[in-house]
Amino acid sequence: MAYIELATLKNALGVTDTDRDALLEQAISAATSGIDERCGRTFGRDIAASTRTFRTRGRTIRDDHGGELLLVDDIATDEGLVIEVGDRAIWTPVHETRFETEPENALVLGRPVTSLALLYSWWSLYRRARITAVWGWPEVPAGIKQAALLQASRLYRRKDSPEGVAGSAEWGLVRMPNLDPDVRALVEPFRLTGFG
Repeated sequence: MAYIELATLKNALGVTDTDRDALLEQAISAATSGIDERCGRTFGRDIAASTRTFRTRGRTIRDDHGGELLLVDDIATDEGLVIEVGDRAIWTPVHETRFETEPENALVLGRPVTSLALLYSWWSLYRRARITAVWGWPEVPAGIKQAALLQASRLYRRKDSPEGVAGSAEWGLVRMPNLDPDVRALVEPFRLTGFG
């Protein structure tokens, strides 16, 4: 899923013809995948719910109340969220009153659910959790859209400076950094940190 539309990029660059659409689409695609790679996640939203299985060992952290949080992939909505615990052969459903989504109010704030708390139990008592959900973000954040626009614009213009050097009469030659500092600042708050 691209984070910006072709028309948005064309407008930003002042492009009115269709001759360069393929190059512009390529820049959008590269910018989107670069942002995903940098952040360690995607910001799109699945169309329908699907099931993913997680080992509980190594994916839990302590919460502020002495319980455990299971770290999961981004979940876009709590509608239709189904949690089961067990192993590959036997799964036990977790009733909706026995778990909470975290961070608190994430969905209201336009952010995804990233962890789940079991009430009156511990994730570490089970080998695996099987979760059915709509994966992704509720909507693409404004900062990610702006970063995609800046990076796609930059990548498109790089065709004119293939050696990574740009220049002007006023500044002379300038080596272009790998990632625009503004793009880095926009995506940094969305990066996933590793855990072990």
